[in-house]
Amino acid sequence: MMGWYRRLLPREDRFFDMFDKHSETVVAAARALNELLSGKDVEANGKLIFKLEDDADAITRDVMLALRKSFITPFDRNDIKDLIQSMDDAIDVMRKTVKTVVLFEQTEFEPTMQDMGVIIVEAARLTAQAVPLLNAASANAQMLTEIAEDIIRLEDQSDDLHDRGLKALFKKCGKKDAMGYIIGREIYSDLEKVVDRFEDVANEISGIVIENV
Repeated sequence: MMGWYRRLLPREDRFFDMFDKHSETVVAAARALNELLSGKDVEANGKLIFKLEDDADAITRDVMLALRKSFITPFDRNDIKDLIQSMDDAIDVMRKTVKTVVLFEQTEFEPTMQDMGVIIVEAARLTAQAVPLLNAASANAQMLTEIAEDIIRLEDQSDDLHDRGLKALFKKCGKKDAMGYIIGREIYSDLEKVVDRFEDVANEISGIVIENV
């Protein structure tokens, strides 16, 4: 009965504008990270990611404020909170990756790290593709489910790259360059966590679809 009543009331749909803006910010940060991992303009791309992460935090705060003020939301309040938080977590870990790079003054990166950068861009792109579809989650259920599955497949690929990269790094550094291995391992760990956060986004999308079909 209550669900029928809620459907008659006007929804607060500006959440989707904020989701779109946040996802675009995440894509821009992912592209900058990919450029950084290619060894291009490491300092400039690092600064850009820091700025974009600040922008994303501001959008997240706006979402939380709107959530407190809105009577009717497009879908469950907890789902809105968890979705924007998981998106924000992804760019937060990108920032952490840059901090590791800056701390250890890294300017060259392993090929497998660069491959993970490409995966991060694709995961961000898929997220940005999915977000507008949530405005009609029921009608777009199949497409949203496929996108979520694609992101999860990317996470599996990232896990494989992480493991292969660590093994290659160990063989390269061995006992000759323990610090090089430690630094490389930290960067690999950060990159893997970025993709893990996109998997969280995919799971949130799947949950929204299930609740709204």
